[in-house]
Amino acid sequence: MEVGQAQLQDGAGNGYRGVVAAARLAIAQPALSKAVRRLESRIGVKLLERSSRSVRLTPAGEALLHHGRHALNAVGAAAEKARRAGDQQAHLRLVIKPGGDANLLSGILAAYAGQPDARQVDILFDGATDRADYVRDGRADLALLYVPFDDLTGLDHETLRVEGRVAILPPDHRLASRSELTLADLVQETLPRWKGVRWTGAPEAGQGPEVTDAAEALQMIRLGRTIAILPRSLAQPMHPDLVYRPVTDAPHSELVLAWAQDDCRRLVASFVAAAAEAAGTTGGRR
Repeated sequence: MEVGQAQLQDGAGNGYRGVVAAARLAIAQPALSKAVRRLESRIGVKLLERSSRSVRLTPAGEALLHHGRHALNAVGAAAEKARRAGDQQAHLRLVIKPGGDANLLSGILAAYAGQPDARQVDILFDGATDRADYVRDGRADLALLYVPFDDLTGLDHETLRVEGRVAILPPDHRLASRSELTLADLVQETLPRWKGVRWTGAPEAGQGPEVTDAAEALQMIRLGRTIAILPRSLAQPMHPDLVYRPVTDAPHSELVLAWAQDDCRRLVASFVAAAAEAAGTTGGRR
């Protein structure tokens, strides 16, 4: 699979010849070509369109590349989880976005520390969009995520907080004098494009400047380039040079604790139960 994936990657979109993929794998090009033909024969479809000038993927090749990457990541994650399951001293790893804990983290850690089987918890900080991938590929055991912003495919989760959303505006904005807003008030406004976020009909799916996180969005708001609609906890602390107004009919967001669906380890369940207790929820899986 590694041989085929290297050939597929180098044939995807940049016109590299097979010799490039062969060099990456430290094998001769004829051997690589033979391996790819053998893979095509085994699957029963053509994966590459070859010419004297380029190599490019067929639709079947694109599908194999996409799903093959996920399969290889899953194998790697399974091996890492198996290794950690056998390590009685392994730390628990929680990935969060800076400021993305709704002020719950200290209470969660205190509640978990009281568990008889508590482990040391390593806090990993990452950006706005790929914390779920940390859990899926085994780099972290759990993640604090926001729904509907984060993709929960392949994950179970416990909802820790449900909250409303606020619009953040520059002080000279036409709506800044209102005490509260509706989505209809904002329909003509420029909203940011959140890098890497998959939207499903959410009101924040904008066409404005691309931003990676709330800090970048706030800077663009100060410049008058956009406004933003954020979960209330992500709008904290409030900046004195901006205006914050509740959006009364915006769908609520959820702060969730997420873990891999196939992760049945006791230490993970113990942390989830402690987090639910600290947040005042039931502790049931979803």
